[in-house]
Amino acid sequence: MFYAFLDGLIDFTNVPVLTLPAFGPAQMLDILIIAGILYLILRWIKRTHAWVLIRGIVIMLALWFIAIVFDLVTLGWLLEHTFTVGLIALVVIFQPELRKVLEQMGRGQYLSSFKIDSEQKVYVSDDTIGGIVKAAKMMSAVETGALIVIEQGVDLGEQERSGIALDATVSCQLLLNIFEKNTPLHDGAVIIRNNRVAAAKCILPLSEESLDDALGTRHRAAVGMSEVSDARVVVVSEETGAISVAIGGRLTRDVSESQMREMLLFGEPAKPRFAFFRGKSGKRG
Repeated sequence: MFYAFLDGLIDFTNVPVLTLPAFGPAQMLDILIIAGILYLILRWIKRTHAWVLIRGIVIMLALWFIAIVFDLVTLGWLLEHTFTVGLIALVVIFQPELRKVLEQMGRGQYLSSFKIDSEQKVYVSDDTIGGIVKAAKMMSAVETGALIVIEQGVDLGEQERSGIALDATVSCQLLLNIFEKNTPLHDGAVIIRNNRVAAAKCILPLSEESLDDALGTRHRAAVGMSEVSDARVVVVSEETGAISVAIGGRLTRDVSESQMREMLLFGEPAKPRFAFFRGKSGKRG
């Protein structure tokens, strides 16, 4: 099988003349449409959780290629049937994102995707970070639980839709009011996008990692959100008042004000890092 594959490559490279099709305005339009579609697909993949799955698909394609070259019949058969079922599974998994894309195309909003990235992306301002840090410190002092998610490149529309839309300017006073105990919006997470509070009372995915027993649902949700996106998540413990920051699936506990500001601005875990471990006792935050 391997030698047959090599013979095929040799025969292909020995083609004497490669004729190109006629190129005119219709062909140019065809290329532009295909390029536009591919561009939109790549942008959609970049702003969703699909990128992790794409890497898995690339690995499976590499295994499929190896199976063909070395004539691995069983592996090839298994991967072929996996791809068949996988296409249907992908549609089911990304049904919310696909629906959102089609709705945006129907309203003509998806044309904004052709803007230059620098025109679209709004970085989190120092004032926004300052408001978050100040609110976290004040809530920490009175042991008020809080969960604040700062969106980065990956769109958090699915989590946003699980909560209550606000679209308000970020301020220390607003965050304090949202997370005040026994208020309607205090239970759940706040999502911040482009220096505005997009939604409150949002439900986040929980991490399956083994965490310290002293950490509760808020911390597990913070780590879970940072595992499936590039968001930066601030969590204040309701039991101890300790402030933690989750980035990239890692939780840095008991951060200082300067460490929190640095992590939210630059996305770098503070030093020293606290590895996940399971403790013997402790309060749940």
